[in-house]
Amino acid sequence: MKMRGANILVECLKREGVDTIFGYPGGAILPVFDALYDADLKLVLVRHEQGAAHMADAVGRVTGKPGVCMATSGPGATNLVTGIATAYMDSSPLVAITGQVRTYLIGNDAFQEADVIGITRPITKHSYLVKDVTQLARITREAFYIARTGRPGPVLIDLPIDIAQAETEFIYPEKVEIRGYRPKTIRTPENIDQALEMIHKSKRPVLYVGQGAIISNAARALSAFARRAGIPVTTTLLGLGAFPEDDSLALKMLGMHGTYYANHAVQNCDLLIAVGARFDDRVTGKVSDFAPKAKILHFDVDPSSVSKNVKADCYVIGEAKAILEALAKKVRKLNIPDWLEQISEWKVKHPLQYTQGEHEGLKSQYVIEEISRHSGRSTVVTTEVGQHQMWTAQFWNFTEPRTNITSGGLGTMGFGFPAAIGACFARPGEDVWCIAGDGSIQMNLQELATAVDHNLPVKVAILDNGYLGMVRQWQEIFYDKRYSYSYLPGPDYVKLAESFGALGLRATKKNEVADVIRKAQEYKGPVLAHFIVKKEDNVFPMVPAGRSNSEMIEGMA
Repeated sequence: MKMRGANILVECLKREGVDTIFGYPGGAILPVFDALYDADLKLVLVRHEQGAAHMADAVGRVTGKPGVCMATSGPGATNLVTGIATAYMDSSPLVAITGQVRTYLIGNDAFQEADVIGITRPITKHSYLVKDVTQLARITREAFYIARTGRPGPVLIDLPIDIAQAETEFIYPEKVEIRGYRPKTIRTPENIDQALEMIHKSKRPVLYVGQGAIISNAARALSAFARRAGIPVTTTLLGLGAFPEDDSLALKMLGMHGTYYANHAVQNCDLLIAVGARFDDRVTGKVSDFAPKAKILHFDVDPSSVSKNVKADCYVIGEAKAILEALAKKVRKLNIPDWLEQISEWKVKHPLQYTQGEHEGLKSQYVIEEISRHSGRSTVVTTEVGQHQMWTAQFWNFTEPRTNITSGGLGTMGFGFPAAIGACFARPGEDVWCIAGDGSIQMNLQELATAVDHNLPVKVAILDNGYLGMVRQWQEIFYDKRYSYSYLPGPDYVKLAESFGALGLRATKKNEVADVIRKAQEYKGPVLAHFIVKKEDNVFPMVPAGRSNSEMIEGMA
């Protein structure tokens, strides 16, 4: 059966289980949009291609299956770049499809031509320029396989318009065989035994868990192993939700804005068990002083992550779920009462805290805690990037995996709101909140039109302090309060929401917060809830850049 390349692509998407695509049309991608006209697939028409990439990224994070975004050539493709880089840094499965000029024009500076393969090569797991329509089905099949296997990530398919219009016989490849790409998923038994020996000998162990545990669906295995052995658990920003934070063994997040007790537990442990984590600089602080008393045991699916930043004394290559299940079957309960007592003492003496008086300015921490208190355990929370992101990590108690959707590695402002829209499509019927700052929300606010078009029940809490909050915090602490271009007055968000056809709400006082949250949750469509918060408030604890995690600032005098 002969089909056009565009129809072959659409048929392959359907066979890969794709039901929703996020995209924006343009000349070079029009054959594919034409094929979608009669296809049993939903295309969500975004207002900016960057939004499409973030929405697709969120689908990948929430479901574990590659999200799909689509744009035309040139500026359409380059507008996807920030979203692709975000997915790459956070190991999110994504397939980006871009239109391209005709094959014989490539390299001639044709209208709306950009070397998207060259531009995105450093930020994709793999990329394809389709030069032969007979290879399109194979390429599409491989793209999805590469995106979701091993350490997930984005894959790009660049499709010239003449290839999309060409015809060939459609043959869907049932198997994928790629020379040189063999993701390792089998653990090494002897290293498992060595790991167990190190665990059983330890007196002050800590589990340090990253997003790899969530990607491999290892949350249940992690809980079984940690509780059976009695080992405290700290997580990275992207690992939040891998272990329930209401468990007595939970230490919450570590690192630059981690808890006092998590950082001190890591700094004083004798065995640090890293699970699906890459020892990011925001976690380690000064690398030479990180976990100075500990042996390092590292479990990871990606061999290149082992000993990359911190040397491992023992490692096991494989999926976190398989490794933790194997360990849980054999591990013994550790006799470490003194260590657990010390951690409990740190928790009591150095808790996360703030004050919220009845008549003082509204605190962001209070708003976040109130939204968390009124939300279910499975509520999906996306964030933008900045102070509000760190406060959400600190004061929202995450108890389930794939409910914390945030930009960790790239720290992309403008991510959270489109990501919340993507989460609504990925989990229909689930509550979705976006916690945003007044700076970040303005970067992709145009996607409110997308949310209104589909009457999505997305709720956005804008914590408005009139500044680029984290920039202002650094200027206060490290630049003598020289607030150079960080003051950022914004619009009237209630009127703005209404102009788009959404519901706008506002709170300026403590006693107004609960009512705004209730009204937002009761409303069936999109909501912008505008919380005017204290202008000069800082995120603590804080480890200054380049300093040891032992040198936390707990607050300002």
